[in-house]
Amino acid sequence: MKKLVFLFLLLAHMATAQDINIIPKPANVQVKPGNFTITKNTVIAVKDKDDRDAANFLNDYLQQVYGFKLDIKKKGKKDYIRFSTRKPSGETAKDAYTLDVTKDGVSIEGATHAGTFYGLQSLIQLLPVEKNAALVIPAVAIQDVPRFDYRGMHLDVGRHMFPISFIKKYIDYLALHKMNYFHWHLTEDQGWRLEIKKYPKLTEVGAYRDSTIIGRYPGTDVDRTRYGGFYTQDEAREIVKYAADRHITVVPEIEMPGHASAALASYPWLGCPGTGPYKVEGTWGVFDDVYCAGKDSTFMFLQDVMDEVLAIFPSKYIHIGGDESPKANWKTCPLCQKRIAEEGLKDEHELQSYFIQRMEKYINSKGRTIIGWDEILEGGLAPNAIVMSWRGEAGGIAAAQQHHKVIMTPGSHVYLDHAQSAREDSVTIGGYTSVEKTYSYEPVPKELTPEQAKYVMGAQGNVWTEYMSNPAKVEYQIFPRMSALSEALWTAPEKKDWHDFERRLLTQFKRYDLWDAAYSNAYYDINADVLPTADHQGITVKFDAKEDLGKLVYTIKGKQAETGYTAPLVLNQTSQVTGLYYKDGKLVDSLTVKLDFSKATGKEITLSTPPSETFAGKGAFTLNNGIISKSGGRGPETLGYEGGNVEATIDLGTAQQINNVVVHALNSGGTYVYPPKAVEVYGSADGKTFKPLGAADSVSQVEGPKAIMKVDFAPATIRFVKVAVKNTQTVPEGKRGAGEKAWLFLDEIEVN
Repeated sequence: MKKLVFLFLLLAHMATAQDINIIPKPANVQVKPGNFTITKNTVIAVKDKDDRDAANFLNDYLQQVYGFKLDIKKKGKKDYIRFSTRKPSGETAKDAYTLDVTKDGVSIEGATHAGTFYGLQSLIQLLPVEKNAALVIPAVAIQDVPRFDYRGMHLDVGRHMFPISFIKKYIDYLALHKMNYFHWHLTEDQGWRLEIKKYPKLTEVGAYRDSTIIGRYPGTDVDRTRYGGFYTQDEAREIVKYAADRHITVVPEIEMPGHASAALASYPWLGCPGTGPYKVEGTWGVFDDVYCAGKDSTFMFLQDVMDEVLAIFPSKYIHIGGDESPKANWKTCPLCQKRIAEEGLKDEHELQSYFIQRMEKYINSKGRTIIGWDEILEGGLAPNAIVMSWRGEAGGIAAAQQHHKVIMTPGSHVYLDHAQSAREDSVTIGGYTSVEKTYSYEPVPKELTPEQAKYVMGAQGNVWTEYMSNPAKVEYQIFPRMSALSEALWTAPEKKDWHDFERRLLTQFKRYDLWDAAYSNAYYDINADVLPTADHQGITVKFDAKEDLGKLVYTIKGKQAETGYTAPLVLNQTSQVTGLYYKDGKLVDSLTVKLDFSKATGKEITLSTPPSETFAGKGAFTLNNGIISKSGGRGPETLGYEGGNVEATIDLGTAQQINNVVVHALNSGGTYVYPPKAVEVYGSADGKTFKPLGAADSVSQVEGPKAIMKVDFAPATIRFVKVAVKNTQTVPEGKRGAGEKAWLFLDEIEVN
């Protein structure tokens, strides 16, 4: 009997692989019998002074979460946590580590000091997630190594600025996820955030705006409140040191030639002759205010700025922007046109390439390498530049194929300013990127050969802060997607498993609580898949929720009371259906799907041109799924086209009489989004020969950020309807971003 009791107690204290909840997932974990308990008598043993960073980080964490620190000594024979840096046996990869826990203590050995630090992060995730619990750690042997060298997070402090204390906290979040690059976006149209001593007006003038818009662009009003601030050079150096202690490199970004309104407001001579007056912008979007590429004084200014930036930031990489730079002012600027002629350039796109290459040459002369957004490919890529691919993966693919290093940051998967719930109730920039979608991201595009794939340095999450005015909103936007991204960048693809990540994520939520971090609960949302029926005669609504929460029921407004949900619902008329999730008799979550049926709803539909990868919605069916967006946001219920037209062909199934077509689109000129220039409707009996039915070249109705175009025509009996939607193609003259490609976003097509 005593043996049985002993065996029971032994088993109760033995961990299994299912108890190890480390994110990102290690390469190899072996669970052993027994455990080790950290007490106030435990000693941190560190021989190498360079490993004291890890020891100090552990002590800070223990103090913050559990309320005590440990003594740090050179060695410990028992009851120890030992850090050492030497190449672990059998492991030669950079930044690899081993973590071994026995009943006597913890040993962490890194191939580099960074590797030792990463081993510490795994140790931290073996600690209990209850503040008052005994610090019992399961006995394990872990061998681990990162997949990518560049594992980054970005933070925009131009739109909204955050205190030094939060910048440090943000860096700690990177460290806890084994990320090693912090991309600090320091200048914008809405504010210049870094002290430059040679040009004091950059912060005296450029760091402050008179007001900020209220609500989603274009806003309901402005707040009429002065906003701004900046980081002194000493504060920036403090951040660099803080990050370096955590084996994180700070990559500063100074935008050029666009996103320069704050700089031009400070020193108007930096702009093209005849442009201005300039101001620090209080709204969002893209502005024509760019540095004049025809003046040598512009380059002297930027070189002076870079001299001070390079003195603060030791990073090998310096980001110089290069994105969203309108050419309108350059086209009319005599100095820019003279530069084009003298340099034998083809057009303003090649002038931008000249601009970037000239700055690259200067920065290279200082021993540094530039990073630029993928627009730097246009007009010819600078010789040594690293491309940061954000407009999908095409830019990264093109750069890698040219044997240039790339960092992948596609908006489709790693833009963490997007909503992470399909029914986000806070204001975001739009888009929808779930934690599962971020987790699924594969940074190496399948189009690359194994040799070309070597040029993919890694990826990063981007955090643009138009709609994040405080630290809690930033945390809410990044968690839990940052955790998902960390695994996509650290863990070998064959080791990744979404369902296993879900299991570990439940513990990670508790860690966020330990860190006093805000986070999104969208993971627990009820979701609804809206699909056409197999015969295209109706719509199927399939509700989905986490199985362990409780009971799922549904109602159909005006037709059916709460009923237990057991199978997808089939609907063939305008309906409002609601899914409700109950736990312990209390409503946990609910989701309402409103379907507005027309003769096109659920029918077979094809598109002549696929949408942008970033704004692909749910494919062609997005346009006739019966869901009409009320908010006008760019999300899963819209399809986006950059500069191009599209034709949608709908098979009604049988010949039917119709007399109008209604196209629902988005309208947000400040972000290059324009309603259709024209809509043409054609009909056919056989799907081969089409005849014109009607056309419209003006918007019928505007509802905030939504535009509706209705095409009326004489009644016609047809089976196939072709709807040709014409894009504005380029942003009109006189509008922000004139000459750039215009976006067309389509929401729904009704046939009546």
